[in-house]
Amino acid sequence: MLLTAALLAACGQSNDDGSTDSAAEPRLSGNILIDGSSTVFPITEAVAEEFRRVQRNVNVTVGISGTGGGFQKFCNGETSISDASRPIRQPEIETCKAKGIEWIEIPVAYDALSVVVNPQNTWASCMTTTELKKLWSPEAQGVVTKWSDIRADWPNETIRLFGPGTDSGTFDYFTEAINGKEDASRGDYTASEDDNVLVQGVSGDRYALGYFGLAYYIENQNKLKAVQIDQGKGCVTPSAATVESGAYTPLSRPLFIYVRRDHADRPEVKAFVDFYLKNVPVLAKEVGYVPFPPAIYELATARWTSRKTGTAYVGDTAGKTVLQIYQAAAAGGY
Repeated sequence: MLLTAALLAACGQSNDDGSTDSAAEPRLSGNILIDGSSTVFPITEAVAEEFRRVQRNVNVTVGISGTGGGFQKFCNGETSISDASRPIRQPEIETCKAKGIEWIEIPVAYDALSVVVNPQNTWASCMTTTELKKLWSPEAQGVVTKWSDIRADWPNETIRLFGPGTDSGTFDYFTEAINGKEDASRGDYTASEDDNVLVQGVSGDRYALGYFGLAYYIENQNKLKAVQIDQGKGCVTPSAATVESGAYTPLSRPLFIYVRRDHADRPEVKAFVDFYLKNVPVLAKEVGYVPFPPAIYELATARWTSRKTGTAYVGDTAGKTVLQIYQAAAAGGY
């Protein structure tokens, strides 16, 4: 019996499927509830799947209520971690503060918003940001309804539009980047927080156009066509390379997770976030996103390790890179 106990301690405890857990990894249990951005979902779900291999008794649940919907749950005390495709906004900060919830902001990867059309669309290979604004601005509702309303030589056919709902951080980001004001958008389009619904809508209609995160385009590029974007310097295709180089602007952005401070020291939550930061550079790339440079992950890990609460996105951050923003935050410039 003593020999058996010694072998189990050395080799790890046997699981039901015959595998073993290393003695170096303490066996944890508990539940971790995560909700928020559908754009960040593929990254967090990929991390959660790998984490479950290490900690089989920790139940990690990842929802997709959209960035705004996720923050509502987070600030209401319903979740431990919130996925976000934009920095937390001041009203959300105030709501969390009123509920006594402090949080740690952790940047995890780059994303690019992809404007997509049906593969049978042979005319809209490239669109300018001015044309996108003409199509998606509030003033376009009921006025810009056909492809020929954008360019006269394009088909005289009705455009069927698909995009994220108003609780989505993707909606917030796109409207600000293209229309110049957050939440400013035409309302006569098919909206959904589930990007798979948008993929199905565009892939099933020759005259459709939609937008969502780069990862969903990459995952479905066999049934979608990405529109190149021209901001005045030529047409640029959304890709990991153009995001990392800075060529794909203005539709590239950082993604985040937010962790409740009072949950951060729970063993299962701490282990999960430690695992997230260690593995996200590889896993983010595997699911179609662009990893940050190592320097940003070092700053993110330092924020997490020190349990630094609050956001680095304070004051005027326009024109600053993610690295510059978190370097300033680390230096006390916030």
